[in-house]
Amino acid sequence: MTELKRDLGIWAALAIVVGTVIGSGIFRVPQSMILNVGSVPLVFLVWVVGGALSLAGALTYAELAAAMPGAGGEYVYLTEAYGPLWGFLYSWTQMWVAKSGSIATLATAFFEYTAHFVPQFEQAWFTIGPFSVKYGQGFALVLILALGGINYFGVKIGGNVQIAVTALKLALIAAIILAGLFYSHPTEAVIGAPPLVRPAFAGFIAALVGALWAYDGWNNVGMVASEIKNPQRNLPRALIGGTLAVIAIYMLANWAYFRVLSPAEVGAHKLVAAEMMQRIKGPVGASAVSIAAMISIFAALNGSILTGARVPYAAARDGLFFRSAARVHPAFHTPGISILMLSAWSSILVLSGKYEELFDFVVFGSWILYAMATASVFVLRRKRPDLVRPYKTLGYPVVPLLFLAGAAVLEISTLWTKPRESIAGIVLILLGCPFYFYWRSRSDGPAEPRSSVRD
Repeated sequence: MTELKRDLGIWAALAIVVGTVIGSGIFRVPQSMILNVGSVPLVFLVWVVGGALSLAGALTYAELAAAMPGAGGEYVYLTEAYGPLWGFLYSWTQMWVAKSGSIATLATAFFEYTAHFVPQFEQAWFTIGPFSVKYGQGFALVLILALGGINYFGVKIGGNVQIAVTALKLALIAAIILAGLFYSHPTEAVIGAPPLVRPAFAGFIAALVGALWAYDGWNNVGMVASEIKNPQRNLPRALIGGTLAVIAIYMLANWAYFRVLSPAEVGAHKLVAAEMMQRIKGPVGASAVSIAAMISIFAALNGSILTGARVPYAAARDGLFFRSAARVHPAFHTPGISILMLSAWSSILVLSGKYEELFDFVVFGSWILYAMATASVFVLRRKRPDLVRPYKTLGYPVVPLLFLAGAAVLEISTLWTKPRESIAGIVLILLGCPFYFYWRSRSDGPAEPRSSVRD
């Protein structure tokens, strides 16, 4: 049987981490943060705490990924620690809602920034009753399918695209940061106060939730673990090094923003980076930010397709999804059918315009699964003491517990602010149970032995 190839080196792995995490959040999250906490020092404290929690997750996942470098990331960890049902529910959530919804969201954000240069993208393409589709949605659909096609023809091609686009993205972001840091007329320390500041604790928690979402995505590299060269060494380096790089970039970007703009100005503008560059370079500067945002989103989109398709592939190999999704292309050594399925479903979500509602529903349930995956480091140390662990979590057990505490904060906050969506999300995930038992009954066992440790 044709296997996936280990064609991704350390630079591709790093590009997946950095390129997937840094999407559009770096350009717009500071507004909600300053509105929630009300002071610049607290904004930086939120970024530090969110970064520390994300790093704790990366340090924990580094142990799991190095010990079990199989396709699917969390699918592997959950299956090994808790059994195939939990791995399946993770793959079900990723395929139909979480990863596909994320891809649809990124593609839509890309066309919205592109509309800055092509206003026709905001116009209706066709309308059927209450259902309307913009030209930009059609463009987003083509973009998803095009990137799916690129990744279909080889993981090395997809990895090289990720490296190139991430490098370009970082160069553009660096230019924006330097423009702010070397601006000759910095703002006064504080000019006014941002409106609508929440009470201290509630505001800090709300801002922290925003920071955790801005850091989200560092875990995606584990999904392609079976295609990374020397995974025992390169996966921990990519997870830890990539997360540290993102933390540094976010801190520098916010330093630049608040050097040029007052807290009140940051709180008044959704696109903070564009407002900063408008101040420095005028309309040309604002357009440059739009281009940087497009490149940034493009890298995150490619990384999401590249990694996300490995999750349904892993489930299919275990007989828990359509068997065709387990096929590896004999010439390109990619899970071609799985890539096409994820891309097609994400494209449908783009046209439907319902992906944001689905994404809201699955936030709560997804983070339960992420927390369970992190907690599996405790379960597997007890359950599988014989498992070879090339890397062991630095600061164990405090570091994994730190991430679990952050996940609990996010879960409680989500349940408090969106109780209906949270409960609906759990129901949406549990709807996968009948399909699990259906595929389980049809399968005499995995298509071949599970790839968690062997690969």
